[in-house]
Amino acid sequence: MSVYFAKNADIIRENIIFAGMKRIGLLSDTHGWVDAKYGEYFGVCDEIWHAGDIGGEAVVTALEQICPLRAVYGNIDGEYVRSRFPKIAHFKIEEVDVMMTHIGGYPGRYEPSIRPELYASRPRLFIAGHSHILKVIFDKNLNCLHINPGAAGLSGFQTVRTLIRLTIDKTNIKDLEIIELNRNE
Repeated sequence: MSVYFAKNADIIRENIIFAGMKRIGLLSDTHGWVDAKYGEYFGVCDEIWHAGDIGGEAVVTALEQICPLRAVYGNIDGEYVRSRFPKIAHFKIEEVDVMMTHIGGYPGRYEPSIRPELYASRPRLFIAGHSHILKVIFDKNLNCLHINPGAAGLSGFQTVRTLIRLTIDKTNIKDLEIIELNRNE
């Protein structure tokens, strides 16, 4: 396990602004895997965000016992998850507009089905999972930070499972931490 520090219908829109700095735990692609390490790392967070392929009610329940959960459903998610969470979520934390979906692509290669909404809404933070590959990229064209948290579950080709923690303070997205978990932990 390693932690790295780097400083500085199907759509739900929320226009809620929360006062004070927020610590966020971010993960994706659990595929039904519940790990006690989620609580260990996200217990200090104000919210957990899951970027899809949750894998069922057990994961939702486990994460909600840690702290409030925002999530989107992914391509493997069944009726329970799809009835609880949208395909695309738009919300505001502090002064940062966030857009989250499961299949979103990357800067310069966004998923064609998401591109019109992404360019119309122009969030400051765009989160997408699906690829199982952790990436943090600043999109200069959209003036947007793109984060794919990789995969936190055991299903897939990844050799390392990943989680992210970050802080949102007014307009600043900062204190991003990449947490690596061994596949065998």
